[in-house]
Amino acid sequence: MRLCTRKAALKTFAATLTSALALAFGPFAVQSAHAADAHFVLISHAPDSDSWWNTIKNAIKQADEDFNVQTDYRNPPNGDLSDMARLIEQAAAHNYDGVATTIADFDVLKSSIQKVTDKKIPLVTINSGTQEQSKQLGAIMHIGQPEYVAGHAAGEKAKAAGVKSFLCVNHYATNPASFERCRGFAEALGVDFKSSTLDAGQDPNGVKAKVEAYLRNHPDTGGVLALGPLSADPTIKALKDMGKAGKIWFATFDFDSDIAAAIKDGTMKFAIDQQPYLQGYLAVAVLAIVKQDHTTDPLKIEKALQSNPKFQARLKTYGLQPVYQPDTILSGPGFITKANVDKVVKYAGQYR
Repeated sequence: MRLCTRKAALKTFAATLTSALALAFGPFAVQSAHAADAHFVLISHAPDSDSWWNTIKNAIKQADEDFNVQTDYRNPPNGDLSDMARLIEQAAAHNYDGVATTIADFDVLKSSIQKVTDKKIPLVTINSGTQEQSKQLGAIMHIGQPEYVAGHAAGEKAKAAGVKSFLCVNHYATNPASFERCRGFAEALGVDFKSSTLDAGQDPNGVKAKVEAYLRNHPDTGGVLALGPLSADPTIKALKDMGKAGKIWFATFDFDSDIAAAIKDGTMKFAIDQQPYLQGYLAVAVLAIVKQDHTTDPLKIEKALQSNPKFQARLKTYGLQPVYQPDTILSGPGFITKANVDKVVKYAGQYR
């Protein structure tokens, strides 16, 4: 048996201590020392299977680099909102320098989020939820896309194309905000969204089968709206297998490489772009400015963002356009069509 030198023994002890801390503190384990100015956490409602969030994770990493901070990403592995609520409570107990979270269900999450604001931890909300809910929760600002507005805008385009009935393929029916997309679209057409909405689940084969069954039972359906890649990608396959690709009006929220191909070949009219990169990057950037500039004034924060050369360079590189409002930053809606898809597809799944 080889004997350890004193130096090797110390390294072994340090490694053992790090492992022990990781076991003791679980997902909020102490990380190695670094020179970061602040330590934040971003908590989403997304299950591990939802690859759409990879863009947000990449944005977090770049914002960390630009602002010299460290941000942990946490999510409930299966998308269970009670697990998400516990993650928020753990974040409050961990005393982060700032917390960003989605508002997947206001009623389920509000008491957990209050534990964050009760400790005077700066809070930013992103993605799901509304500006009004964000204010009620005590957040500094909300960053995202107004779901009803986006759905309604898409519905207006469908109406102009002559669509009078539609199917809304909802892969995340446990998120109340998802129904705002369907409702906005339906009300633009002047139809009832509840009877037009399909709880598709997240299994690709299951989504495909449910879409095919619905369209067989409702042959006069004029259009299809998917709520993201998890529902759009299987629906693309369903329409192609049924011989309806390019013959039925079809659009989706969000974007990936399969959606890009469907736009190019005419299967899909457009993708509603909420620019997820902005949601991840801005969540970190806002919290960093709060920490570094000692301000929670949204207008001062937005001014700092607009004058930050690193952020402006990111916007130019990826072709992103945030919309600044007095107490919120809109990341969408925009529309990806045949006319601009090539500009977006270069970064699809990474930064777009």
